[in-house]
Amino acid sequence: MKFEKKSLKFLEKYLNTSSPTGYEHKGQEVWMDYIRPYVDKIEVDHYGTCYGIINPEAEFKVVIEAHADEISWYVNYITDDGLIYVIRNGGSDQTIAPSKVVHIHGENGIVKGVFGWPAIHTRSNNQNEPTPKIENIFIDCGATSKKEVEEMGIYVGCMITYPDEFFEMNNRYFVCRALDNRIGGFMIAEVARLLKENKKTIPFGLYITNSVQEEVGLYGADMIADTIKPNIAIVTDVTHDTTTPMIEKKKEGDQKCGNGPVIFFAPSVHHTIRELIIDTAKTKKIPFQRAAASRSTGTDTDAFAHSNGGVPSALISLPLRYMHTTVEMVSKEDVENVISLIYETILKIQPEMKLKYH
Repeated sequence: MKFEKKSLKFLEKYLNTSSPTGYEHKGQEVWMDYIRPYVDKIEVDHYGTCYGIINPEAEFKVVIEAHADEISWYVNYITDDGLIYVIRNGGSDQTIAPSKVVHIHGENGIVKGVFGWPAIHTRSNNQNEPTPKIENIFIDCGATSKKEVEEMGIYVGCMITYPDEFFEMNNRYFVCRALDNRIGGFMIAEVARLLKENKKTIPFGLYITNSVQEEVGLYGADMIADTIKPNIAIVTDVTHDTTTPMIEKKKEGDQKCGNGPVIFFAPSVHHTIRELIIDTAKTKKIPFQRAAASRSTGTDTDAFAHSNGGVPSALISLPLRYMHTTVEMVSKEDVENVISLIYETILKIQPEMKLKYH
């Protein structure tokens, strides 16, 4: 398969729409508008998790899931001189902050600011040269007092995001902030589109689920798993491309952009569902990689697997370079292959499947 123009237009709009953890609604609106023609029904829970349903009356329920939120910052403290100190919302990386432009989502709309940093001239002879820490990074929005900052509509608790936008690089990669994990939302939406446009019928209810608040503890998936009560869950998220410098493969495994979807082995990953995915990849000649997680996957897979007395769940990950930066990169070919693998696996699932190990 190749990406259609409407699909790429959706991906760009969706990625460029800020959707920080706890404030995902604008991105969710873009996502719901796109999948609406491909599903029978759309639902939204109290905290903003959205799901489109195919065959909503069916008793047997299968979830395909991604998470919608992106990392960001909160305004935490405003100095008398009008500088802003922050705390994390999710796994935001303080080392990339200095010199970044930011959007502060204030009460009067977006205000631009910058993460300031002392000039190299003032640091070069300092044996104790400062390194970026959560305690010393700060935002300058051009104000000279706390009162002026507040007159701009900026208060403690305002959300801060990066404005970096989507582009393609060397016709091989998609690049953007928030590919973790709105690229997942894109991929599951494409599965819904393919099922509809290829006129496929499935003997169960399919719940295309875009969860909130993954970056702070898998909370959206935890909530929606209890609402949907699925029989099977297939989750897609990103994982590390470990072939770039300064990553230890002995610790992080051996995964590479361009080598295909990554199928995970972990206690929360159900053997039957994982083997169905692997068998599908082999049968359909979809390249794939393997990875292991010792205690938990750190993804929404864990939330689904541990819900409702145990839901058979599996994880298909997309290799990504430079996670939690503003230049996250994924292979276009891998994205196509993850979509294909989820789509083809869905077509193999039967409600009569034996899901108990014994």
